[in-house]
Amino acid sequence: MIIRNETTSDIDAISEVTEAAFRTLQISNHTEQFIIEALREANALTVSLVAEIDELVVGHIAFSPVTISDGSPNWYGLGPVSVLPAHQKQGIGGSLVNEGLSLLRALGGKGCALVGDPAFYQQFGFRNIPALVYPDIPQEYFLVLPFDSEIPCGTVVFHKGFLAKPD
Repeated sequence: MIIRNETTSDIDAISEVTEAAFRTLQISNHTEQFIIEALREANALTVSLVAEIDELVVGHIAFSPVTISDGSPNWYGLGPVSVLPAHQKQGIGGSLVNEGLSLLRALGGKGCALVGDPAFYQQFGFRNIPALVYPDIPQEYFLVLPFDSEIPCGTVVFHKGFLAKPD
């Protein structure tokens, strides 16, 4: 498996992987591929990686800037992360998460936030920190990973691309 930055030739494959990965998830609004497109169009994909096996894109992860009401800079949101169903539970998603977090740190990131399954994301150090909130979802599904000892306090807002819907 190769993990690399997305290229323009990957855009259709990323949409297909994302749509397939979320197709059967009941917790999904099935707008994840549109979110990625909106982030890309807004030049808000800070890190966008694909996982490739035998020249086939089988996974993708996106990181984009978030704002925190206390003004803390250089925080990012993880998501969506997608792996083709036939390739899930093989470590591809975890490899994408680890590589993306490493790149965020190298870019001077201070931390990362996400909405997701605590059972999966806790293995990477993500945890719920009551001082940081994301409205309208159960708090236990909002997880953060500070990259240093500074923990912000306030409301996290993901990029407006997360509101994207089909045309």
